[in-house]
Amino acid sequence: MKAQRLGAWIAVILGASYFVIPLIGTIEFSLRMRRGEYSLDAYESVFSDVQFRETFGYSMLMALLTIVFGMLLVVPTAYWVRLRLPQMRPVVEFITLLPLVIPAIVIVFGYLRMYNSSSYLPLTGSTTGTNILLVFSYTTLSLPYMYRAVDTAMRAIDVRTLTEAAESLGARWTTIMFKCIFPNVMSGVLSGAFITLAIVMGEFTFAALLNRPAFGPYLQLVGANKAYEPSALAVIAFSITWLSMGLLNLVSRFGKAAPAKA
Repeated sequence: MKAQRLGAWIAVILGASYFVIPLIGTIEFSLRMRRGEYSLDAYESVFSDVQFRETFGYSMLMALLTIVFGMLLVVPTAYWVRLRLPQMRPVVEFITLLPLVIPAIVIVFGYLRMYNSSSYLPLTGSTTGTNILLVFSYTTLSLPYMYRAVDTAMRAIDVRTLTEAAESLGARWTTIMFKCIFPNVMSGVLSGAFITLAIVMGEFTFAALLNRPAFGPYLQLVGANKAYEPSALAVIAFSITWLSMGLLNLVSRFGKAAPAKA
């Protein structure tokens, strides 16, 4: 028994070291911009860079729009499948899993072929259209995570009873959706939102090939031309990801403790 515990602890320590030691090395290297001493010069250089603020702000805006659009797409879909079309559940789950199977570069080239300036819907012919196409792209990437988070939250409530109770009181479809369903699946929506934020902030392929000033291409550009700033940016991006995961864990705990709202 002791040998098994010792082996388990050794496996945990080795696994943690595999992730923690490179992170510590990256943090330590990011503090060595000033010769002979540790400093925050690399972080000051990053935060004072106008391009950093522009690309970070742009990606945050795209993440917000992606979360809103994904929420408005996924919640009614999951609700309708669970309430009216349970036989379509395997088909919808298969569709939402496709972004995990199809490479991002294949998807973006398909978008460029379908929505170029000579097509019937020339989204790439203007800045606004390309931004809309990028939001659609990010929504596609986040579908596997957003749909499963919302669907899991929806399993915890009695959708049919809530719907019938609301209909008996004369509520319309929009009232049922926004006053009954959304409040009860908000933990799932927020879980998917935090994962979507982490995906959008680090995504490179869509933003680069659509020529958008996003944070992912900026990370690549700095990494190719500077020494210490890329390490600082890696630490910042890693912090955003872990903050999202921490908030996800917090929301999941509150979601388990919260009762369903009628």
